[in-house]
Amino acid sequence: MSDLNTATTSSALMKTYQRLPLTILKGKGSYVWDDQDVKYLDYTAGIATCSLGHVPDQVQAKLVEQLDDLWHVSNLYQIPQQEALAEKIVSVSCFDQVFFCNSGAEANEAAIKLAKKYAKDHQKPERTEIVTFSNSFHGRTGSTMAATAQTKIHNGFTPITPGFTYLPFNQMAAIEQIDTEKTAGVLLELVQGEGGVHPADAAWVKALYTYCKEADILFMVDEIQTGIGRTGSLFAYEQYDIEPDAITLAKGLGSGFPIGALAAKDKAADSFSPGTHGSTFGGNPLAATAGLATLDHIADTAFLQDVQEKSVLLTDALNELVENNTLVTEIRGKGFLIGMEVTNKAAVWVEKLREKQILVLTAGEHVVRILPPLTTDKEELFTFIGVITAIAANLEKKGE
Repeated sequence: MSDLNTATTSSALMKTYQRLPLTILKGKGSYVWDDQDVKYLDYTAGIATCSLGHVPDQVQAKLVEQLDDLWHVSNLYQIPQQEALAEKIVSVSCFDQVFFCNSGAEANEAAIKLAKKYAKDHQKPERTEIVTFSNSFHGRTGSTMAATAQTKIHNGFTPITPGFTYLPFNQMAAIEQIDTEKTAGVLLELVQGEGGVHPADAAWVKALYTYCKEADILFMVDEIQTGIGRTGSLFAYEQYDIEPDAITLAKGLGSGFPIGALAAKDKAADSFSPGTHGSTFGGNPLAATAGLATLDHIADTAFLQDVQEKSVLLTDALNELVENNTLVTEIRGKGFLIGMEVTNKAAVWVEKLREKQILVLTAGEHVVRILPPLTTDKEELFTFIGVITAIAANLEKKGE
């Protein structure tokens, strides 16, 4: 273990995070250890990032090899690792080209720029608006904060970047409100993670997709949290019988190594010509190596089938809580992106689980967000199910 002094948060750090009183120093597989050498079952997975668990052997080995060769050269030069990762993404998706950056917010920034540039390139300069949906979350940069249809994210930062229209999520009537004269693109999550784990209705998505296709409005899916196997398929869009014009990726793509990506079909991607967009660190040899090693493993059909089976096991067990406990009202989500709505404060559940050495998250005031590593095994799942069932019974008994 590290000998770093971790007793308190340094005053040198800006106070942008409400940190829990927990200092994690080591991780492996589904577990992490704190500075007191206490072991926790981590069902946050770094907020849907450590999909292969912590420090996965197959990614670690490739990164160690790359560390001995080259860390960074910038996009002034050919980067074979980046090209290999782009080719892999293209081979397992419906897209033709990929742009790499460093995070989900940067990937969404790129998507927003691409939609506007596409409109200009197709003689529709009046199309400058991006449509997003209520309760969404797309990032905290200037444009992605503005794309996020949540007032609490905007507070203190007005005036926010103009050019975004918010419409109701999962409502058919919202589709007819899209202004085809002004709209360059539509950006949505197929499961709203930060917004409370709300899956999009399949019929609504198909109708929205058809509308955009007919109007030549770019249909873009934010797969920052849902992509790379999190929902049981490699990409969430595969479960909706659609082929978006573009998707954004990050989180699970690099096993914890910072990487983001915008993948698009040729018709949209061709609007990014040399000089229109860029990133100093995007897709550098280390990031691309981590991404390729991660995707090679998760894209395997047998691996994804295993994720689907295990996620059904967990979801079925949690649905039993809905039937048997008055505090648990609904289980939502897809795959291993699960939201458990409760009548009391979700933070209470997070604390009680942490006391039992299990880590989960919230997704709003009344939703417990459960994000196991995709590699978690059935023994770990049964441990989690047993503990949360006992906590539910105890909380109900005490009326907490």
